[in-house]
Order: sequence, then structure tokens, then C-alpha cells
Amino acid sequence: MIHQISVFLENRSGQLAEITHLLAENGIDIRAISIAETSDYGLARMIVNDAPKASAVLLEAGVILSMTPVCAVEVPDAPGGLAAFLQLLAEAEVDVEYMYSLFTHRAGRAYMVVRVSDETALTAHDIKLVGMDELGLK
Repeated sequence: MIHQISVFLENRSGQLAEITHLLAENGIDIRAISIAETSDYGLARMIVNDAPKASAVLLEAGVILSMTPVCAVEVPDAPGGLAAFLQLLAEAEVDVEYMYSLFTHRAGRAYMVVRVSDETALTAHDIKLVGMDELGLK
């Protein structure tokens, strides 16, 4: 299980740049990011190398955020690798709430961040969960 930071963004120019600059100034490395938007606000979901430090830095700057446990899974970094993973979830009737990729990949393996309706189904179907140590996260 890893921790995702979700940052609520106003719909104004430059806010995402400010947040990423603040993290960079504090030595925090973004390992994955997903941006979603509505007409009223945006939501940046991030995996960083040091979630507790990033959370403290952002909160001190007045940023509204939440931390959520999510799963990181390993999939083959080849055509059909993601499709096979999603097929396993479909057969197990597990809903994917959201998913995005980590920047990290190694030796034919890619890593995805997933939020699913039933996390226990992942290990029950031999889906390899990736831990914080393996991804170099705190």
C-alpha cells in the first residue's frame, strides 16, 4: 500500500506550477501525477518520494489536500500487458475507480497506481502489488 496525495486546485493559471515548484524546492520528487478537472476546480493526484514531508510542506503553504491509500501494481511493459491486468479485474468483477501510471519502469515491467472496489481481489488473483520500498518511497 502506498499513499497518494490529492491536491485540490482552483481553476486559475499557474497553480499547478506553484505546487510543483514548492515540492521541488523542498527536494520532493513526483513519481506519478494525474490531473482531473471540473468547471469549478481541479484535482491533482500525486505519488511522491516522501508523502509525509510533501503533505507537511503543502499544508504549511495553505494547500487543501487529502492522503489516500492506493495500490501500486506491476504489469508487463509490453503490448497487451495492461489489457491482461484489466481483464483479470473484469473477470473478478472488480471496479476500477481510477488508475494512472508511475513514471518508474524496470526491465520490462511497468507500474500502475490503482484505486479499486476490492483490494483483496488483487492478491487473490496473483496480481503483484508493489511496495513503497521497491518504488523508493517513504
